[in-house]
Amino acid sequence: MIIDNCKSTSACCWQGAIKIVDNHLFWFFLRKVRWCTISKRGLRVNGGIRAEKVRLIDESNNQVGIIDTHEAMSRAREVGLDLVEVAPTSNPPVCRIMDYGKWLYQQKRKIREAHKKSQRHAAALKEIRLRPETDKHDLDIKLNHAREFLEKGHKVQFTMFFRGRQMLHKDQGYTVLEQIAESFQDLARVEWPGRMAGRRMTLLLVPK
Repeated sequence: MIIDNCKSTSACCWQGAIKIVDNHLFWFFLRKVRWCTISKRGLRVNGGIRAEKVRLIDESNNQVGIIDTHEAMSRAREVGLDLVEVAPTSNPPVCRIMDYGKWLYQQKRKIREAHKKSQRHAAALKEIRLRPETDKHDLDIKLNHAREFLEKGHKVQFTMFFRGRQMLHKDQGYTVLEQIAESFQDLARVEWPGRMAGRRMTLLLVPK
């Protein structure tokens, strides 16, 4: 039993020692992995750069010239930035010292903004038709539809139709359209305010 206990204790000690070593190796790996990467975009970064010499552009956009890759990496480390191979087909490859994470974020932001612009160009004009006597329940339903259209980037035109003696109550129509414009101030701006054309009164809202 004593021998078995000794073996068991020894095994536990070895397991503990292995865990400690593994833990140190794990953190060492985390520190080093940043300097041995190839980005998802195909750009070689830090230790992933294979060329022995590179043409270096520093963090201030200055042309440093052709230097050893290890020296270029050391310069990047000194300023806490990354060495990124921006022109791999050049001879030697062109590398830039930059904040690669920040650059990726800016690229994604540009893509999102371009996507928003393309959506705006593809925006359609949606029309919501009203009557001066439209009740509150129906009006709320129509306003919810209008909000959905605006959130998708579409323009929304509210058109109020007048018939017969309703033309005597145009002021009521202007009041309703003003209230509608105020209810969408968080989402849209007025392209043109309520205006009369024949028997129709229109208000145009566009997304902010």
